[in-house]
Amino acid sequence: MSESKKTEKVQPKFQPLSAPKGLPDYVPPQSATFHRVRDEFARQAHLAGYQHVELPVFEDTTLFARGVGESTDVVSKEMYTFTDRGDRSVTLRPEGTAGVMRAVIEHNLDRGYLPVKLNYYGPFFRYERPQAGRYRQLQQVGVEAIGVDDPLLDAEVIALADRCFRSIGLTGFRLELTSLGDRNCRPEYRQKLQDFLFSLPLDEETRHRAEINPLRVLDDKREKVREMTADAPLMLDYLDDDCRKHFDQVRASLDEMGVEYVVNPRMVRGLDYYTKTCFEFVHDGLGAQSGIGGGGRYDGLMAQIGGQDLSGIGFGLGVDRAVLALEAEGITLDGVDRRVDVFGVGIGEAAQARMAVLIDALRAAGVSADMAYGGRGLKGAMKGADRAGAKYALVLGDRELESGEIAIKDLAAHSQETVGLSAEAVIAQLR
Repeated sequence: MSESKKTEKVQPKFQPLSAPKGLPDYVPPQSATFHRVRDEFARQAHLAGYQHVELPVFEDTTLFARGVGESTDVVSKEMYTFTDRGDRSVTLRPEGTAGVMRAVIEHNLDRGYLPVKLNYYGPFFRYERPQAGRYRQLQQVGVEAIGVDDPLLDAEVIALADRCFRSIGLTGFRLELTSLGDRNCRPEYRQKLQDFLFSLPLDEETRHRAEINPLRVLDDKREKVREMTADAPLMLDYLDDDCRKHFDQVRASLDEMGVEYVVNPRMVRGLDYYTKTCFEFVHDGLGAQSGIGGGGRYDGLMAQIGGQDLSGIGFGLGVDRAVLALEAEGITLDGVDRRVDVFGVGIGEAAQARMAVLIDALRAAGVSADMAYGGRGLKGAMKGADRAGAKYALVLGDRELESGEIAIKDLAAHSQETVGLSAEAVIAQLR
């Protein structure tokens, strides 16, 4: 061995990277379920007249500080905030409503017919302790109906969320409902709640929270705090006539629609902007992270971020949580194990080349199709059809090629038909 080779340093092998902690990958075959759930939620929203809005992944930090509330854990502890090269403070979006409201104001969507009905989906970011069902990048589908304060609209939004979950087969959840009052009746309740809380031996941080937003204390997950606040006054007991009437009408409408719910007077959502109707969907099969979606009305939010003083109501449904709920209920969505409907098997170079043209023509006609590549034999190629979950296999060998025909195998029925070697003939047989 030469001296130069002896002295050559062995470069260490680069170690494969993993995704950042708390940021899940969705890869096949599980990604098919994720995709189906997200698209079905969006489809249900579109059936109800909600139009898609595409939001930026990050916004000016001030939007979330003012819109979500500085007293919330989301703003105070969980936001991904950084300074860009222009020395501007920006934040990866932790939720969708504030961004939608900003877009409505910026593009004057609130100057036309009301309510403005918008739907969105995508990733949202919160710096939380990762655990099952609780990620730092969470996926949501949401809707917002902005500009009209009508209990019938509240019922529509809640019924839509309920229908989203039922449309994918979920049944093991419950809908919890309450009212958080409004600017007219909440001040009295706030004072009563603060008087109660300040009589308790709270730690300094919790006492500070009680001063800023006492409702947040009722949302404390620590057992000691929950025990101390068990007898705390409840907002439902302090609703004024208008808020009580609003809540009664929401409940009556849900009853007429056949939407089942339970009233939870201790419910506190994790965001400050909620008023009046507030709701959450809970699935006990998910353990500690049981919330799979929720929302409510938000009077005053638009004005808070510089727009008109218009009301709105919306929800955010967790796609990640919905997928886990499906697993908890043992539900497999129909067709998620099917990558394509048709799988082509060409035996021999000439047959494979002709098959590639046929598969392309089928795709152009709207048929989901793939084929075996790499010169595989019949047995290996048919394994590919099975793994693709295909309904049909197209088999083309030298004999079929010569006769201008192709065999169509129904893989479930274990039957076979021969048709002319064309996309039109294949499609006619598939129908």
